Amino acid sequence: MNFTKLVPSVFYTDLSDGLKLFVDCLQFTIVHKDLNTSQPFCVLNKDGIDIMVFQDEQLAKEHYPELRLETNNVEEVYAEVSVSHPHLLHPNLNKVTTRPWGANEFANKDNQIGIRFQQW
Repeated sequence: MNFTKLVPSVFYTDLSDGLKLFVDCLQFTIVHKDLNTSQPFCVLNKDGIDIMVFQDEQLAKEHYPELRLETNNVEEVYAEVSVSHPHLLHPNLNKVTTRPWGANEFANKDNQIGIRFQQW
């Protein structure tokens, strides 16, 4: 058995919220969009990472995922995100902090998803 990639799906009540986080804040690119269906969605990509964001009110109410994005320079990511979108910083981890398990992390969140940015 061989897997080449994990592609998470994130559900939003309003797809534009997901695009604000991933495209505007984190600079993902929309590589596919299908907006004229009963379940509009986009496939987003950055640095070989794919994420699918869907507009589905019912599933958005049932799922509140947390993702981790590893980086080689968490300070650089923090510097950019904290200036461009400070309102997305998670109140419990709004600065780069060395966690008990040894990773340096900070987090952000919107109304649907939490993302930890992590450097080992």
